[in-house]
Amino acid sequence: MKLRGKSMRAIGHGKYGGPEVLEMIEVPEVNAGKGEVRIRIHAAAVNPTDIMSRNGSHSERQKVDPFPYVPGMDIAGIVDQIGHGVDTGVSVGDRVIAMVVPKGIHGAYREQIVLKANAVVPAPRNTSHVEACTLPMNSLTARLSLDLMGLQAGSVLAVTGSAGAYGGYIIELAKNDGLTVIADAADKDYDLVKSLGADYIVPRGPNVAAAIRKEFPKGVDGLADGAVQNEIVIAAVRNGGAFTAVRGFKGEPERSINFSQTFVRNYDGEFEKLNQLRKLVDEQKLTLRMASTYKPENVSAAHERLEAGGTRGRLVIEFYPEDI
Repeated sequence: MKLRGKSMRAIGHGKYGGPEVLEMIEVPEVNAGKGEVRIRIHAAAVNPTDIMSRNGSHSERQKVDPFPYVPGMDIAGIVDQIGHGVDTGVSVGDRVIAMVVPKGIHGAYREQIVLKANAVVPAPRNTSHVEACTLPMNSLTARLSLDLMGLQAGSVLAVTGSAGAYGGYIIELAKNDGLTVIADAADKDYDLVKSLGADYIVPRGPNVAAAIRKEFPKGVDGLADGAVQNEIVIAAVRNGGAFTAVRGFKGEPERSINFSQTFVRNYDGEFEKLNQLRKLVDEQKLTLRMASTYKPENVSAAHERLEAGGTRGRLVIEFYPEDI
């Protein structure tokens, strides 16, 4: 796949709908300005938020820009242009990763992108682009959730949706922070969740709060609700504990619980946060999980698979083979 003249190929949608609305489109070529870098994108991960972009769930946010929209928040690639005033140590030819905050045609599903330099960090060592692109958005989301709850070492954290990308990262980060972790899992995911470091595992489902209370009768210090179970899992949290949601759930005030909403856009451009996560991969304290790769022309199939549920590891769009 080669850039042609003043345009490049991207994957976008000119209307809301199912996976079939995604199509190859042409978007203008971009150049790095002051404090920016341009990245030749080799791989972009497919995330649930991309589906929400495509199906209209984010229409209120998106309507300030005209169609088409280009989804995607996770990239890995190679720096091919650097603007004036960049001081993060990045060089042309470096392998890098970044989180993208989509806006209009500025999304990860494209051949090139320009980002502020502080959003771009080196890729983890000894990883392919396909592996590396699975790190930024979900690990930053997990890091933000933990930062919002502010739990001290020795505290107990409950995690729902533990087998997913966010859940896996928050377990590993919590253990690195010195927390005790109780996590949910289906029978088929028990070994995976155990391998990620969970100290206690309870069956996933509508009775998870009761199962957590059975292990910790006074309740846990914090709960990260990756499964988006919202009010039905609040009972697992102790009086005065912390609860963070990933889809904007606020919770009604009760028992002095500190409710927070994890919006990863708040960590856009947090160079040190993402760079530290990259270092944890280098130290084998964070696990990159990739399920399958797709050619750009087959991205609809990736969306169909993700929507079907049960995917463990990220689905990845591969724009350029590793040896190009």
